[in-house]
Amino acid sequence: MHSGHKFGGKMSQTAEKRQEELGTAPVTGLMLRMAIPGIIAQLINILYSIVDRVYIGHIHDVGTAALTGVGLTFPIITFVSAFAMIVGAGGAPLAAIALGKKDRKQAERILGTGVFLLIAFAICIMAVFYIWKQPFLRMFGASDVTLPYADAYLCIYLVGTIPVMLYLGLNQYIIAQGKALTAMLSVGIGAVLNLILDPLFIFVFHMGVRGAAVATVISQSASAVWVVRTLVNRNASLTLRRENIRPVASVIKEIVSLGISPFIMTSTESLISIVINHGLSVYGGDLYVGSFTIIQSIMQIISAPVNGFTQGVQPIISYNYGAGNIARVRSTYRRMIVCTFLFVCLMTVSVMVFPQQYASVFSTQKELIELVGKVMPVFMCGMLVFGIQNGIQPTFVALGQAKISLFIAVLRKIILLIPLAIIFPHFWGVMGVYYSEPVSDILSATTASILFLLYIPKILDRRAQEGE
Repeated sequence: MHSGHKFGGKMSQTAEKRQEELGTAPVTGLMLRMAIPGIIAQLINILYSIVDRVYIGHIHDVGTAALTGVGLTFPIITFVSAFAMIVGAGGAPLAAIALGKKDRKQAERILGTGVFLLIAFAICIMAVFYIWKQPFLRMFGASDVTLPYADAYLCIYLVGTIPVMLYLGLNQYIIAQGKALTAMLSVGIGAVLNLILDPLFIFVFHMGVRGAAVATVISQSASAVWVVRTLVNRNASLTLRRENIRPVASVIKEIVSLGISPFIMTSTESLISIVINHGLSVYGGDLYVGSFTIIQSIMQIISAPVNGFTQGVQPIISYNYGAGNIARVRSTYRRMIVCTFLFVCLMTVSVMVFPQQYASVFSTQKELIELVGKVMPVFMCGMLVFGIQNGIQPTFVALGQAKISLFIAVLRKIILLIPLAIIFPHFWGVMGVYYSEPVSDILSATTASILFLLYIPKILDRRAQEGE
């Protein structure tokens, strides 16, 4: 078996043991140990945005306008996260595969190139949005009333683009080493700080929307410091070295090709919101737009634990694939797909059976709760099978299969959901918008399952032959 360069540099026994556990520890226990911190981290991440919204909404006299203004920055903030995903979701599985092959030098080269990419992306994003932020905000629907709040928030948020991207992009490399708890703490530090600093800057220092942005930048900078500090540790199984922070064309190509699928999945979220909200506004009105806001929040609550779980499990698959331990790869992805399917299925059933109860958590408006009760079972029914795709796509990413993962991501959102959300209302009016989601979910999950059955055995057989 080709093992590349042997591990260079000193690595502590603890780090070595943790790395080896990815290949030797009982699979179920290891999955839980890796996934639970990831699940908690994702739920904390949701808390971030909710806390901001709650505090901003309570600013005296201007709460509603300020909340709407900050909401309009969502596509730009999503865009920042999406670029961080290229490096995090694209580079970390490659680093884990290299560690599995005992090629520590290559793993560290991937990490260093990832840091270079994150800083380059951050500088470009900062420049573009500083120059054209007002036209962008107008395009997203900012009015004369809401634009000043959106502008004020974004001005400060963009200052923190580099630390935000370092924190979001590099945390995946901590998970890739098997340090799921450390990765969770990096999210937790930021969330707790944000919880404390938000009311301090907004109300005590009377900074309003700007205060919320300052709190967010400080919180995420603290998380970035924690992440970088963890990665520069010389005794870790994956160390960030200054000499590796440079562009390596072949590594950039690998990272970007694998990371482009999560990038599209993240960046298209805002596009989908714009298309669906427009359709609901034209064919239904404000009440229907309000229903989608609630449904989106509930879908986020379902998808966050799933994303946390799959992010935690991916390094196990990547490491063992790199190590040529194919039986362990199969055992892990089978468990992951079963878990994601069952969880999403159970949550979806509860939402479809009790839609009004879920809606009442977000609103007290009787008409809105009744509408959600009517449309949510329709909108969500495709999720009954979509949990299968939630397990399949991360498997392709964990195995470094960039093209297939990209196709699955593009299929659901760009090829199916957006066109269907535009076409269906012409036949079924406002309900057509709600029909577009389950149809795209079912078709996408079916296609992902077929691709999985066709390609995964071949990919694993090829790796097994390489290792002989």
